[in-house]
Amino acid sequence: MIPTCTRRIQFCAGHRVAGHENKCRNLHGHNYVAYITARAHKLDEIGRVVDFSVLKQLVGGWIDRYWDHGFIVGEDDREARSVVEAMDGQKVYVLPQNPTAEWMADYLLYDVCEEVLADSGVRATKVVLWETENCYATAEIGS
Repeated sequence: MIPTCTRRIQFCAGHRVAGHENKCRNLHGHNYVAYITARAHKLDEIGRVVDFSVLKQLVGGWIDRYWDHGFIVGEDDREARSVVEAMDGQKVYVLPQNPTAEWMADYLLYDVCEEVLADSGVRATKVVLWETENCYATAEIGS
């Protein structure tokens, strides 16, 4: 079995869960923590899956550019989109799905990591996304 390595990446972002039955239907924000786990076919010449800084630069760089200190809104959430897109200078990322922790973890794993790690020699196999200190979602290849 080839070992894996995991990088922790923190970011702040706003969202709302359209259709939520409680307070998460309102615009709000979180201090998210993402754990990105990667695997390679073999360890490199010094015994690593990948240098942790590569995950920080590639995945963390994408998160900084598109999600950090921005607002993540679902493509079909016209009400929230109209509000945040009308704000001058507001960073907005339109997610194809409702921006639940589950969909955000899935999107990071299957869309973001696939794209940004494509030429790195490693593949992300798991993303754990903590939305609060008490709640997280996991997306994992093969599950």
